[in-house]
Amino acid sequence: MRKQDRKFLKSLLETPSPTGCEQRIAALVRQRLDGVADRVETDVMGSVHASLAGSGVAPSLMLAAHMDEIGLMVVNVSDDGFLSVAAIGGVDAAILPGLRVDVHASGAAAPLRGVVGRKPIHLISAGERDKVMPLSDLVIDLGLPAKKVKRLVAVGDPITFGVGFERFGKHMGVSRAFDDKCGVWVITRVLEELAAAGGAPGTVTAACTTQEEIGTRGATTSAFGVAPDVAVAFDVTHATDYPGISHAKFGDIKCGDGPVIGRGPNVNPYVYERLVAAAKAAGIPYQVEALPGYSGTDAWPIQVSRAGIPTGLVSVPLRYMHTPTEVICLDDLDACVKLFVQFALDLCDADTFVPGLAAASDADDAPEGE
Repeated sequence: MRKQDRKFLKSLLETPSPTGCEQRIAALVRQRLDGVADRVETDVMGSVHASLAGSGVAPSLMLAAHMDEIGLMVVNVSDDGFLSVAAIGGVDAAILPGLRVDVHASGAAAPLRGVVGRKPIHLISAGERDKVMPLSDLVIDLGLPAKKVKRLVAVGDPITFGVGFERFGKHMGVSRAFDDKCGVWVITRVLEELAAAGGAPGTVTAACTTQEEIGTRGATTSAFGVAPDVAVAFDVTHATDYPGISHAKFGDIKCGDGPVIGRGPNVNPYVYERLVAAAKAAGIPYQVEALPGYSGTDAWPIQVSRAGIPTGLVSVPLRYMHTPTEVICLDDLDACVKLFVQFALDLCDADTFVPGLAAASDADDAPEGE
């Protein structure tokens, strides 16, 4: 990954964007794509749609990745100045005690550093030590007088994990919110690469969506508004290359082994085949993930938007999802960019994605005797 691209990734990861508060990262995306895309728009949900006009006749393509991250929200400010919180998205209460957080207080010009408090082990009974404290029992300590806390912090203020991006090991990165800001990075880079190549045959739209973590809401409206002929969602998926994860249950997915192409009812079979063909054409290693039902990604609402949109799903392997220390291989991100660029360039006006019809067409064109 080039230094300037890694710097952009770091900016995305460290720009706070808890669900419902994606405005700052949306501004960052618009700034990055200004002068690259032919049109950049923001819908009423806050999702950013950056489009690059096609150079010929081919299906229009939407690439989707969500900008929001999990976090916490202030529910109450106690008389002593401590904050009670609720989860924004899927937050595991077990990881929170002792964590540093940033409170994005309505009355403060900059985030307030807080810590999630917990009684020291010396003061915890033997019975308590093996239990996960419910989120409703945890408090955030801002280290400020109660009067000042009450003046600065309001109910509903969002909170994010107080950590950022670092490189470590061999080509690895660790950060909060790789889910799914790495996807925002990928589809932004795809648009840049296509623009540098003179465009794709069809119009390509990078849809940086909102509110995925509480129900794929931004993708729902983006799919309806953009109305592409074909779409591919990008997200993270569970790497299973560390101890304690059953391959029999969750498959064999490794960091560093390339993009993960989803296969199952949430994925159009011909989009899947075209993604595999694109990976082979670009010389990119790839992995396949079984998706027997709900994928839990933006692919879900996109697929059933309007009269149906042929949809694919590509993911990057991620360790320790929804923790402050999500881990990916940076090489996988570069490979995902190459995969999407190849997929976009290979689309043509003869493509059909209606299940059964493409296969029938291929059979009709086959020589007699085959």
